[in-house]
Amino acid sequence: MLYRIAADGLVLFHLSFILFVVFGGLLVLKWRRLMRWHLPAAAWGVAVELFHLPCPLTRWENLMRHAAGQSGYGAGFIEHYVWPVIYPTGLTPTIQLWLAGAVLVINAVVYLRVFRAL
Repeated sequence: MLYRIAADGLVLFHLSFILFVVFGGLLVLKWRRLMRWHLPAAAWGVAVELFHLPCPLTRWENLMRHAAGQSGYGAGFIEHYVWPVIYPTGLTPTIQLWLAGAVLVINAVVYLRVFRAL
């Protein structure tokens, strides 16, 4: 039972981390001190996606699920939980490029504003 609760909690933490990577720059506008946490998190998120690195949180979740007597999943966290929501059927590579561009532009604008204010 405890392993299952831990695995579910890790899923929530994982999702929170991903949201922080994507939208944390907006929080930096309000709380500048978060920059020292957001920039490394964003760099890790970019590295994981660009180099297809395995995320240790996915491995830990699968280990906890197996310890709880549940089956883990073969793909990563994103493929298992997030892609079905974010990437519904019919989403084209062109749309994905526009979405990625939007995330980059938003964070670039946010950090330009932050650095100008320093």
